[in-house]
Amino acid sequence: MKNNEIRKAVRESYAKVARQHENGHDHNHEHEHGSCCGEHYSYCHCSIGDHSTLIGYTDDDKRAAPREANLGLGCGNPLAFASLKEGEVVLDLGSGAGFDCLLAAGKVGKTGHVIGVDMTPEMIDRARQNAFEGHYTNVEFRLGEIENLPLADNSVDVIISNCVINLSPEKGRTFSEAFRVLKPGGRLLVSDIVVLYPIPEIFHQSIEMYASCLAGASLKADYLSLIESAGFKNVQVVDETTFGKEYLHGIIGTHSSESIITYLDVSDEEIEKTADSIISLKVSAIKN
Repeated sequence: MKNNEIRKAVRESYAKVARQHENGHDHNHEHEHGSCCGEHYSYCHCSIGDHSTLIGYTDDDKRAAPREANLGLGCGNPLAFASLKEGEVVLDLGSGAGFDCLLAAGKVGKTGHVIGVDMTPEMIDRARQNAFEGHYTNVEFRLGEIENLPLADNSVDVIISNCVINLSPEKGRTFSEAFRVLKPGGRLLVSDIVVLYPIPEIFHQSIEMYASCLAGASLKADYLSLIESAGFKNVQVVDETTFGKEYLHGIIGTHSSESIITYLDVSDEEIEKTADSIISLKVSAIKN
């Protein structure tokens, strides 16, 4: 698929997620296709709150931001290792309904500032509404692509991102843009999906697999190399967690391995290997 086709499909998928929650879907319901990365936990019938705990958010985190901002789409908690300080300027790549941005806003205080960038208008609308209703005055949300950030050079102290860069068909450009807008000494903190070895080609032909954070996932070594190639130093893996077969179950929306095999026309051996390959990776880096 071409880059513009991928972006269009991903945008439509996340617009659908935003509309579902705007229309009052209960947060305890399972997500439909398109709700990235948290979806494998719906296989276990976990609520969004349960999922948030599993990927590293505390009860205090969940209480600190409006419930409507947490759509359960992440694969980690980049703020857990961000060490944000009062007065810092924070940028969230792919900010969704604003959950991480609103949490960051509380940490940087009134003298700090948080900017969320997302390419889905429906998500931007939801995030702005959540910030307004929560009386956040140090947060703003900008419509834009993470490969072409609507920010000036050397303008932010910290960049976070939660299970979004894998959706980009131009990850190298995304990291280069992140490097451009960071101030010297600035920090990059990312939670994302990567794979340990190549997945079957049929996965790359499925837009559901792109929207669910798998088809666009880079090899772990390549992902780290892209960060380094953008100019970042001290690129470190903070943590990594294997997701496993439940993740594939969640994407396909079934509990049956046989159904997955039929849907994708791949062997059980390929399913097992792919499941073992899926990693939630947490990475930190700095701009010297």
